[in-house]
Amino acid sequence: MKRLANIHPGQILSEEFLTPLKITAYRLAKETGIPQTRISQILLYKRSVSADTAIRLSKFFGTTPQFWLGLQNDYDLEEEMLKKQKEFNGIHNYKDLAIAS
Repeated sequence: MKRLANIHPGQILSEEFLTPLKITAYRLAKETGIPQTRISQILLYKRSVSADTAIRLSKFFGTTPQFWLGLQNDYDLEEEMLKKQKEFNGIHNYKDLAIAS
């Protein structure tokens, strides 16, 4: 079964907010006080959404900071799982150790 691509918060910001609302990255920067370079890096998937950015985006778009940080956490966890899958699969649950003893 084909795995779906991991979705970066920058993709959600672009496709679900900026494009449909016809808001440019420049305008978002001006309205929120987020540096335009930070917004551009998020949109290019080169930067994570920080707590500061999450609060500013939530105020502007009427969402919650948890929404933005949740997107970032989900993305980060998926990326880490993919990178270190073999290593993580080698970790056994402590309950299994008790049975083996």
